[in-house]
Amino acid sequence: MLELAGIIIFGILAQWFAWRFKIPAILPLILIGLLVGPIAAEYLSEDGSKWIEPIWNGEKGLFPGDGLYYFVSLAISIILFEGGLTLKRSEIRNTGPAITKLITVGSAITFFGAGIAARYLFNLSWDLCFLFSGLIIVTGPTVISPILRNIPLKKDVSAVLKWEGILIDPIGALVAVLVFEFISVEDESGFTKTALIEFGKIILFGTTFGFTFAHALAFAINKKFIPHYLLNVVSLSTVLLVFVESEIFAHESGLLAVVVMGMVLGNSKLENIKELLYFKESLSVLLISILFILLSANINMEDMKLLFNWNTVFLFLLVVLVIRPLAVFVSTYGSSLNFRERLFISWVGPRGIVAAGIASLFGSKLMGEDVAGAEYITPLVFMIVLGTVLLNATTARFFAKIVGVFLNRSEGILIIGASEFSRLLGNYLEENSRHVVLVDSNQDNINKAKELGLEAINTSIYSDSIFDDVELSDVGYLMALTGNTDINAYAINKFGSQFGENGSFRLVSKSEMNDGNNNPNEGLFSHTDDYNSIMEVTEKYPLLNEIALSNKDEYKKYINKTNNDKERIPIFIKDNKGEIHIISSFNENTPELTKGSKLVYLGKPFGMEKANGN
Repeated sequence: MLELAGIIIFGILAQWFAWRFKIPAILPLILIGLLVGPIAAEYLSEDGSKWIEPIWNGEKGLFPGDGLYYFVSLAISIILFEGGLTLKRSEIRNTGPAITKLITVGSAITFFGAGIAARYLFNLSWDLCFLFSGLIIVTGPTVISPILRNIPLKKDVSAVLKWEGILIDPIGALVAVLVFEFISVEDESGFTKTALIEFGKIILFGTTFGFTFAHALAFAINKKFIPHYLLNVVSLSTVLLVFVESEIFAHESGLLAVVVMGMVLGNSKLENIKELLYFKESLSVLLISILFILLSANINMEDMKLLFNWNTVFLFLLVVLVIRPLAVFVSTYGSSLNFRERLFISWVGPRGIVAAGIASLFGSKLMGEDVAGAEYITPLVFMIVLGTVLLNATTARFFAKIVGVFLNRSEGILIIGASEFSRLLGNYLEENSRHVVLVDSNQDNINKAKELGLEAINTSIYSDSIFDDVELSDVGYLMALTGNTDINAYAINKFGSQFGENGSFRLVSKSEMNDGNNNPNEGLFSHTDDYNSIMEVTEKYPLLNEIALSNKDEYKKYINKTNNDKERIPIFIKDNKGEIHIISSFNENTPELTKGSKLVYLGKPFGMEKANGN
């Protein structure tokens, strides 16, 4: 009981530590596992025992027999299902062909390159070498996201890394499963007909079970056959059922089944998908915390000592400095990414839970079958996992500055609220080469924004999930445009420090408009227009206009005109270089106006009065 409680407590403390110091949680989790496992047994325990013993050993140990294997299998199935839920077809298409090549051509280069390197450095059998290389194909969003979240990057760079990490997890897991299956059924003649049959069974039953149960669960949820309070636990039990049933029909097909199930559910019209995803995210955090400590503690010092040689260093350097860059540069050849961006992507390739978890699974099983050299699999993979995470967590920000992909000034704009006016504003900014993201809890508003081709997130500002979106790393402006004053103020207070480094703005309220001396620094557009008046103008004249300016006097003339009517609202100033400057309410600090500058305003175009004879 003490050991189990200790794992959970230390795991959550490690997650908090990682959040506090902005590092991937995998790093402190593995270090804790090594400390309470092999390090404690070698240097800290008087009797030479581990403080936490995952495998049943006399009176100590958490999992008797194959218990650890079963627990790890089920936990990874839940984690991979959660990963599958986050995959949206539309988002994948928007990232371009570079993603497809990275997870296909790039995976093949990593698979063969790392396999050949392991063969000649450690003299293992080709089977084990390719099992190792299959395991290190994966990167993983749970490791990459904390790194990218703290580095301002262009949207396409962070998107490529994010989606590669999500998509490559099931691919790497499948490759490792197939190689393991080859090893398990191989006879003296090599890869046999039986092995090919097993491969077919894995793909057939994995995809069939995942696809079928996903549609069945979606149907049951949409038809309200499952009460709301049982939704999450029924979904969890269904995932476990799919995994176990698929494993019964085709050994090692369960992982593929749950990934397919997650992908299908994630792209289905499911009303409760966000609630389901939040539950699975929380569960995944807990399972990842437990798994990394358990798997690290399960390593023996004798296994670690196998790596205390220069060949280990050479293998790590080959994977990081040769194989990963080769895979990235070949895969992104001819893409819109420039050389510096491709170089940065080459540098960021940390491995995560899938690599470590499946390595521990397969390594222990092959050792139980007395496969020669199997003792190298788990420590070699853990060496790559720990080494790449440590390297990227400590150097990614510095390396981004060195190669010139670090955005010294974040020009992206986060808009809270996706009303018709917000969508109109976002569309104008996108047309002027600004990255815009809209946030709203109203799904209908989000759908309308996406129909316009705008990036939009359906979430509540009271949720912390928005902080996890790595594609917001280039956002430096915050605009709160909802009809609720309290929500606007809350958004400024909560998100201003992270997403408003260049400026946080909100609409003024009625009380502020009626008080001439109360002009908030973050007030937007004018001191005479609130949400209701803006929406009235938007409904009557749903367009943003531009009019040329030559000096400040002309600017003030037009501002006075907009203050005196109810059909025009000043929004931005666009300078002669095309830069957009947000107008704050009664803000006298306007930029220098030169020939070619323009006032951007909402509403009735100037000149219509003359055209109408007024």
